[in-house]
Formats: sequence, C-alpha cells, structure tokens
Amino acid sequence: MNRTDLFKGYERLESQFELQGIDGMLTALAPVFDHPRGNTLKYTKALEGLPETIASIVDLDRDAPRVGVDSDLSFGQHQQLYQSLFQLCPWRKGPFEFFGIDLDAEWQSNIKWDRFAGRISALTHRRVLDIGSSNGYYMFRMASQKPRLVLGLEPQHTFYFQFHAVNQYAGQANLFALPIAFDAMPVTRGFFDTVFCMGVLYHRRSPLGMLRKIHDMMQIGGELVLENLVLESREDLCLFPEDRYAKMRNVFFIPSLKVMESWLKRAGFAEVSCIDISLTTPGEQRKTDWIQTESLDDFLDPRDRSRTVEGYPAPVRAVFTARAI
Repeated sequence: MNRTDLFKGYERLESQFELQGIDGMLTALAPVFDHPRGNTLKYTKALEGLPETIASIVDLDRDAPRVGVDSDLSFGQHQQLYQSLFQLCPWRKGPFEFFGIDLDAEWQSNIKWDRFAGRISALTHRRVLDIGSSNGYYMFRMASQKPRLVLGLEPQHTFYFQFHAVNQYAGQANLFALPIAFDAMPVTRGFFDTVFCMGVLYHRRSPLGMLRKIHDMMQIGGELVLENLVLESREDLCLFPEDRYAKMRNVFFIPSLKVMESWLKRAGFAEVSCIDISLTTPGEQRKTDWIQTESLDDFLDPRDRSRTVEGYPAPVRAVFTARAI
C-alpha cells in the first residue's frame, strides 16, 4: 500500500470540490507513504492485512458505527480482521462495530456527539472541516446527514490509518482525511460552511491565531463548533499550566467561559453560545483492551478526584457554537 492507494480519489478535492493546494500537499507526503518506515510501515501492513470483503450493512448513524455482520466473514477472516485492527492500537475514539467485533475505544465519543448533534445547523450539502479528526468517528457520524464534503485533518499516523481501516468498509466517498496538522493546511478563504475544532485549541501556543485562521477559511455565516477544556467561571481567567496538565505536557491555555467567548469574538465570530458544559468522567474516558496507555483515572488525584495529579481542576469541557462574520 502506497500513497496512490491511500489517496485514491483525493484528486476530486481539487477537480470536483475546488479545494486548492491539495495536489501540492499530496506530493509533499509522497516520501513518507511511498517508502514507509517505523510505525508508518507497521500501520501500512495492518491495512494490507484487512480482509477484502464488502460489508453487507453499513449503519453509521448509531452510537457504535457499524460495518458488516459476523456472517460476512469466515472464521479465518475474523481472526485476520481482529489482528489487523489491534495492530492499529491505541483506538482513542469510538466505539465501532466491525463485522461483529465490538471495538471499545478509550473514549465513548457517542456521549460527546449527543451533547451537540441536535443543537447545531444541519450538515446537509455543507462543506465541513474537522480539525484533529482522529480516526474519523465524528466524520462517520456526520455522514448520515449527507454533507457535500467532510475533510478531516489528523497528523497522528495511528489515527489517520484507523480512518482508512473504517472507511475501507464504510465506503464513504465524500469523506477525506489528510495526515497533516492544521498549520500545514493552506488558507482556503471562504470555503467551509461548518468547522469542527474539538479537543485541539488547548494544545495551541497561539489559540487566537488559530481561531483567526479558522475564521478566514469559513463562509460568512458559517458555523464553528468548538469544544475545549474550560474553567467554570464567568471571570476573566485563564489557566496556564506550569509544566503538565493531567500528565499532558502540550496543554497551554485553559480559558474561563468568559475568556473563551472573548477569544471567539476577537477572532471575528458572533452569536457565540455555550451549548454544553460537562465534567469528564470515567464513564466517558477509560482504559480498555484497545489502548495500552493510561487514561482518565491515572490523570486524577487518587485522594481528590476533583483535581488532576498536578493539583489543577479536573477536566471540564464546554461546547461552543459561533457564526463567522
């Protein structure tokens, strides 16, 4: 499996959807995928090991998006599928169901989806960008609304290859993923109708700069769906961890609700609304057989679950919607 296999059909992003600059990015990625090494080689082999079959059912509008049923595969193919999927661990986002195999990911992402899905604009015929799309769980949930295009950006190769594993059987021709960070995406002014940015902004050293770039890539009147760590406060406060937050070194700014609203307005958005505030619990994020790393329980103070191991407030996430003006 090489670049040609992974990006089959991606020329449509320019020819059909008029998204400029894609050919140049794919060319730049050629050395990585035409001559894979290390984990990229491992994930390439995992994809090559997936059984070649057509799923008799594709049902993506459910808590665990489903492709195929048990009887679609032989016993040997089931073993082959399980081994290939397991080689793509850790599975952070999910759950999924592959031909009767329940893939219980670290995050029960359906919980987050249910918090906002009924409170945002319909995605029908929209051009959608999902920044930090992971394995595409939310992209696959969007698919039932028949968007014109969904483009995910995911620089972590583990999750990027997981997306291809799911879509090999889901067969969603209008879903695309690029293994690049948001910074590498050219500013396609006024292109996207809806942008999702969930669990990304607090990893940025310049959150306002990122919000401004997002704004510039959106249609006037387009909708931003933003999920971020927050402080439950209406004061002008922002937490800047001295070293780590919940064992993560790459967390920089955790704003109060008021500061988050101010950032969005300063970046050119209006009609800012906080539609959900939720404490992250072990019911939503926990260790499973499909990850080999720590999870939420390991990040919290065992003597005071309202604090992280560093002594900061435990993770609270809020979902905001805003309009580009």
